[in-house]
Amino acid sequence: MMNMEIVETLHQRTKLLPQEPGVYIMKDAKSQIIYIGKAKSLKNRVSSYFRSVDRHQAKVYRMVENVRDFDYIVTDSEFEALVLEASLIKLHTPKYNILLKDAKGYFYVGISPGAYPRITFEMQKTEKDYTYLGPYTSSMVVKQTVEEANKAFLLPTCTRRFPEDCGKARPCLSYHIKQCMGVCTGKITPEQYAEVFEEALAFVKGGGGQTVEALTKKMEQAAEELDFERAARYRDRIRAMERIVQQQKVMAYNHKSLDVVAAVQGTDTIYLSVLVFREGRLRDKLDFTFDCFESIENVQGEFILSYYMGRRDGPSELFLDRPVPDQELLAQLITEDRGKKLTITVPARGQPLRLIEMAQNNAAQALATRTRRTGREMTAVGELGLLLGMEKPPAYIEAYDISNFGGQTIVGGMVVYENGRPLRKNYKRFTIRDQAQPDDYAAMDQMLSRRMAHYLEHRQNPGEGKPDGFERLPDLWLIDGGANHVAVAEAVLARCGMKIPVFGMVKDSRHRTRAITSQNGEIAISANRGVFAFVTGIQDEVHRYSIEFSRKSHQKGSVNTRLLEVEGIGQTRAAALYRHFKTWKAIAAASPEELAKVKGMTLPAARRLYEALHGEERGEDPAPDGEISGNPEEKD
Repeated sequence: MMNMEIVETLHQRTKLLPQEPGVYIMKDAKSQIIYIGKAKSLKNRVSSYFRSVDRHQAKVYRMVENVRDFDYIVTDSEFEALVLEASLIKLHTPKYNILLKDAKGYFYVGISPGAYPRITFEMQKTEKDYTYLGPYTSSMVVKQTVEEANKAFLLPTCTRRFPEDCGKARPCLSYHIKQCMGVCTGKITPEQYAEVFEEALAFVKGGGGQTVEALTKKMEQAAEELDFERAARYRDRIRAMERIVQQQKVMAYNHKSLDVVAAVQGTDTIYLSVLVFREGRLRDKLDFTFDCFESIENVQGEFILSYYMGRRDGPSELFLDRPVPDQELLAQLITEDRGKKLTITVPARGQPLRLIEMAQNNAAQALATRTRRTGREMTAVGELGLLLGMEKPPAYIEAYDISNFGGQTIVGGMVVYENGRPLRKNYKRFTIRDQAQPDDYAAMDQMLSRRMAHYLEHRQNPGEGKPDGFERLPDLWLIDGGANHVAVAEAVLARCGMKIPVFGMVKDSRHRTRAITSQNGEIAISANRGVFAFVTGIQDEVHRYSIEFSRKSHQKGSVNTRLLEVEGIGQTRAAALYRHFKTWKAIAAASPEELAKVKGMTLPAARRLYEALHGEERGEDPAPDGEISGNPEEKD
């Protein structure tokens, strides 16, 4: 538990700090260093930890909870503070700083023994008879190389054993689609196979360029010797390798040395992905996971400092998905450290932006694996949070809409999205009360007030009653409407003493989502395809949900009026008829005897109802053949 006396004491000490750049050092009760940070203004930055501590993120709160003392070092510039921070973090490895651990395993290219050896991807040296190439640190490179070698040289990858299984069964599909030479046919001698295998092995060891050059010389020599059949085989291998080289051109952006870094934020974890491009090819993908102690921008900045400092094989250019603090200083520091220039940019268009999107998708996939959501959903949620200036992605969203039918039936709908997907069990419907004429603002005020009243009731009586979705506050409110609707929602929250980010969803003249709005102005979303599709989906869903309830409520009211006109049918019997027959058509099709079986009905009343329904001319049914009541409505 937070000791507020200690926090207040530390806060008072911060008033003596200078308004100068420097490094601050947080210590625990044992005087162990638990966090090191840099600051443009030591006084402002350090004091922020000990003000309004109840508003800190969970990880920040835990760190502050353990702080018993702090120290600081004043520097002459922000650059010096950055250099000092980097060296102190490496020296002390504080608990709450980003610490990059070498968790990567080692991988091998395996070469099996025998007359028909195979080339395989291996994670360990488990086979005594195998020959191994490696170790390599990148599983992606090893897998890709093995797959390319097998495909280009048509080596078998099936489970058959050679020469034992030669001629025992038909060739598999790979042979028929020309992705295997067909050793199983018995037509490939060990000598022929050995020649091809040595070429494949040279490709694995030396790369595609050298192999193509060597094969070209062999093809030309075979042609000079008039051995056209052998020359054709070399030609086919060269073409296969050229096709692979074309497939390897992941990007048209011709850059010899480039890393692309992007991150997405989960509830309490940040997932970061690094795509490594060398000579215009994607060479590796690295994934990192960090606790959300700082903002996502600060985490990325600290990662760049920790990962690239001292790395001699680092890139000459770095693409980031967002600006990070001290970006220019970071580039200068790393450049001076390794003696080779590093440029850090945030692409905004073209092929570089597509590479950023690729890296974001990879980071989102890691998050999606943890949350059982798709990478696209998690990316959209994260980008929406960034666009709205939120500290973390809105994992739990509520959206609201008001609908009225002919100015008579006025209802509201609330839909819920969790981690980018609809959470239908928490959808709610509201019947707007005591409103003679349509008034969207008054209806929205009533709906949101009732929603918050349910939350406050849950908070006052924790543990009582079953969870119904009202006991949880959302990370974001989206209102189908403009700035005035947002103002109504914020007024409701102010009356309740609560704070929830509120934005409106604005449509154009064709009823298509155009922008997100607040009282401060509109935020365009059309340029961001993921956010645009996500918000459009939410707006369409809440509109569908509320208007569906509006129609059903209107239909039920119409049927109610018609039944109540029959002598002997009151509200109780009408409700019993709905529950029993479900639809208007079923009521109209029932015989007097069937109507009389309904609880509360009598045979005379049933006959009068039957005569009323069948004694008049048939017109269009007042309700469709479906459920009359629809989903349960929210009730006080």
